[in-house]
Amino acid sequence: MTYLLFLLGLVGLFFGGEWLVRGASGIARRYHVPPMVIGLTIVGFGTSTPELLVSVQAALAGIPGIAIGNVVGSNIANILLILGLSAAVGPMAAQFRSLRGDLGWMLAAALACVPVFWSGAVGRAEGALLFAGILVYIGLALRRVGSARPAADDAPPPALGLSLALTLGGLVVLMVGARLLVDSATDIARTFGLSEAVIGLTIVAVGTSLPELATSITAALRGHRDIALGNVVGSNIFNILAILGLTALVQPIPVETRFLALDLPVMIAVTLLLAGMLWWRGGLGRLAGAGFLALYAAYTVTMAAV
Repeated sequence: MTYLLFLLGLVGLFFGGEWLVRGASGIARRYHVPPMVIGLTIVGFGTSTPELLVSVQAALAGIPGIAIGNVVGSNIANILLILGLSAAVGPMAAQFRSLRGDLGWMLAAALACVPVFWSGAVGRAEGALLFAGILVYIGLALRRVGSARPAADDAPPPALGLSLALTLGGLVVLMVGARLLVDSATDIARTFGLSEAVIGLTIVAVGTSLPELATSITAALRGHRDIALGNVVGSNIFNILAILGLTALVQPIPVETRFLALDLPVMIAVTLLLAGMLWWRGGLGRLAGAGFLALYAAYTVTMAAV
């Protein structure tokens, strides 16, 4: 029954995230929001909702390893696993100049975790500062709506009522799926003697990243690679500033030393790697995608051994 509940939780996160993204994107298209802004804000933040609900519920349940591992593991998986698979599907080109501000925010958010984790806990004061950062980022991102040119899209936007229904329905399904995933993953971890941190960094992190995976690969297959890339960058910013910030505001989170020793340095390194690839190559080709996937496999093996 535990494994069945775990699978139901994953299914709920996948479909709930998909409905939430479709609904929110439909609303944005109706009001002529440019695709890169959609990817960085609405889609990026919408697909991060599973991480938010899982981390908050894990913190409230007294499982800090899953709460923090979910955020750090999701950011690593977003870059190495999701962008790796998306680039393997089709090369992803991007203008570094148009993304450098958002890449700077993503790197700054990752570096902000160093002193926070070093202190041994993410308290309410740190959570408030992180959440203030996401409010500033959203404000700056929305300012670009008026200056950016919407991409040509022959397909008419869906009805506003349908978009609203998908958004609200997706949020409800996400909430149920997050609760099932946290409870069942905790039971599985205890059964096999695995640490909560490892479960949070792997199964829960990848599970809550399923909406990003579905969204990015679908966007890559349809040729909307600006949305796929913006989705990951926006999600990583949101994961740290909003999810970690809100979770700490609700319930302060103690930080295990392993996060500072291994997982946080990996998250910062892959963030720098992505920014460097976009600056140097102007995108990610299939070979880079394969390299990202190989790095994710190596990280998983190393993490399990620690």
